[in-house]
Amino acid sequence: MKKLSTSKKYGTDFKRLDAMPDEDIDFSEIPPITPEMFARAVVQRPLKTVEPKEQVTLRVDRDVLRWFRSLGPGYQTRINFLLRAYMQEHLRKPGRSRGRRASQI
Repeated sequence: MKKLSTSKKYGTDFKRLDAMPDEDIDFSEIPPITPEMFARAVVQRPLKTVEPKEQVTLRVDRDVLRWFRSLGPGYQTRINFLLRAYMQEHLRKPGRSRGRRASQI
């Protein structure tokens, strides 16, 4: 008997979706994310990364650091997660300048 390529749990052909290029995905039914929605987003811990972490000294605005610390233990991990998400977004979009300064964001 031939094995089905669709997931019984989800009813989705994940192999076909994995092979589909991003340009073929229809996002027309998904509303755009506004800055207000992004500001209310909840940050969750990422999966373990293979890269080891490196200790650095980083200057951060006092109120920003105070806010992250107010979230409790793991605030440094949250900051790292947000920096990684920002990096990955910029790496995902080809043709963007990699030398932008914070004042240009």
